[in-house]
Amino acid sequence: MNEFELIQHFFTRSACAQGGENISLGIGDDCALLQIPAGQSCAVSTDTLVCGIHFPDNSPAFLLGQRALAVAVSDLAAMGATPIGFTLALTLPQIDAVWLQGFSEGLSAMAQRCAIALVGGDTTRGPLAMTMTVMGAVPKQQALLRSGAQDGDLLCVSGPLGAGAAAVPVVLGEVDPQTIDADTLQSLLAAYWSPQPQLQLGQYLRSKAHAALDISDGLLADCEHIAKASNVCLQIQQAHVPVAAAARQVLGDAAALECALSGGDDYQLAFTIAAGELGQLQQQFPAVRVIGQVCAGVGVELLDDLGQPITQQYSGYQHFN
Repeated sequence: MNEFELIQHFFTRSACAQGGENISLGIGDDCALLQIPAGQSCAVSTDTLVCGIHFPDNSPAFLLGQRALAVAVSDLAAMGATPIGFTLALTLPQIDAVWLQGFSEGLSAMAQRCAIALVGGDTTRGPLAMTMTVMGAVPKQQALLRSGAQDGDLLCVSGPLGAGAAAVPVVLGEVDPQTIDADTLQSLLAAYWSPQPQLQLGQYLRSKAHAALDISDGLLADCEHIAKASNVCLQIQQAHVPVAAAARQVLGDAAALECALSGGDDYQLAFTIAAGELGQLQQQFPAVRVIGQVCAGVGVELLDDLGQPITQQYSGYQHFN
């Protein structure tokens, strides 16, 4: 099977490559053609996952297909965008039909869940890696940015944190899954392998939230991006940070809190919003929690119950640190 036969068999014919209302031309030509609705901007983001860095080399192909797309689409959610299409650049050490079938099925499952279509890409030989470029549409002047946080805003997160990071030792085979009860194990592995991009919330927050991003590298590290872009201080009340129950059950309270603060792999949204928006927001999205506030200053401050700063030695994941 050559490169073109591989693309045709495993991707062109897959459910996720069957186009959508905003796709004029999908796989098969030099470029895809997308139709961006009038009055909207095109949001574009790229994520690369490398074997041995972002996932272990024995990762189940179906689950890897789900995860690879979900973490990329999460960036569209963070901007308040509606997904349209994505490209996949896949580097393979060899052609493995069984692996490719599982990967393409997992990719299609997540694509259908997120209502996004595969419109092109590339395949090449080398160490296993995949690059997803996702494209969406957002009304002009309504995209959620990191740079709009205002003094007096509430700082919120869209749901519990820490389960994705707590799952990593299990995924890496460092913890025997048989030592974890079935429901807890399922919650951990779902958080890692099948994160749910917060698309509906992101779209709701357009013209409401002042700043937003998705939590991929850790709550503290990612909030630092908002603080820097907005030239403000984000104060986080440690006791208000929602920690995933599954992480607590496996790691205990202290280690689970550390995962929630700096572990990453959550793909929840962190955002700032005026206090007057909170009531209606929580009626629509009851998992949203207020974890702090925006004030004058710089950086991120983690506070204890008495309002005193807590020193953190590690704030989140960095590739070259």
